[in-house]
Amino acid sequence: MNHIYQVARHRFGVSGERLCKAVECIAGFEPFRVEGGELLFSFVEGTEVPEMKQVQYEFTYEDVIGTFGKTEHGFMLTLKPQEEDAFYLWHHENEKEVQMCGNWSVRLYRFAMWVGLGLMVAPYDTVAIHSSCIVYGDKAVLFLGESGTGKSTHTRLWREHIEGAFLLNDDSPFLRVEDGKIWAYGSPWSGKTPCYKQERYELKGCVRLSQAPFNQMKKLPVLQAYGAIHPSCPPEFAYDGVLYDHISDFINKLLSSVPFYHLACLPDKAASLLSFKTVFGDEVDT
Repeated sequence: MNHIYQVARHRFGVSGERLCKAVECIAGFEPFRVEGGELLFSFVEGTEVPEMKQVQYEFTYEDVIGTFGKTEHGFMLTLKPQEEDAFYLWHHENEKEVQMCGNWSVRLYRFAMWVGLGLMVAPYDTVAIHSSCIVYGDKAVLFLGESGTGKSTHTRLWREHIEGAFLLNDDSPFLRVEDGKIWAYGSPWSGKTPCYKQERYELKGCVRLSQAPFNQMKKLPVLQAYGAIHPSCPPEFAYDGVLYDHISDFINKLLSSVPFYHLACLPDKAASLLSFKTVFGDEVDT
């Protein structure tokens, strides 16, 4: 049994009855299912897990300890919940297949597949960005910030007060460079908001949010814009030279194509109108 999915014009497959049935149960994957393509993800049992030779990044979420690093031939991710077996994902460099095994828990393999896809598309000017992505008039705007900053709240305010605005993705849209333009794509990973759209829109701007007792917005110079987008790129990839080169090349193209802003704001209608009018300017009737 094989299923093929497409995100940001990259097709990735899952092979094996167990993995296909498991992915079918994950909310959000079905809109991205397509016909034809190469198989890239497989769940293997009874195989020897590669040894992680170098730990590059460690993190935690819920009760899971995550470890990302290098094996002898490529990259590896380990996800270890407390008092449970670990889940493993590894990808050999110069090969197209990502392999997985271990604890068959949806919260583990869903996240692992996000990392695995990121590994495979990074060389092709494609990066998942932690953000909330809104669309207006066939153009996308990314709102950036750490968890709890108010990204989802701000895009909700756009939808409530700006006619025609709608959400593309609320956690991890993919950005891709194509023909000198930056495009935002929906993905199966949308955080706590069920928004799964197999659609793409040209990126109009990026806005870094911060909470404040007032509403103020300004355009960022290049250095500050780099600081605004960098924390929203996959943190696992920042500690490997090859992966970081891919991320840096992508960011440089993004900064030369799209304006960046900082919005200090309250969670109110005025803030959403300020960001809307600043980003779209003379293109809208204010």
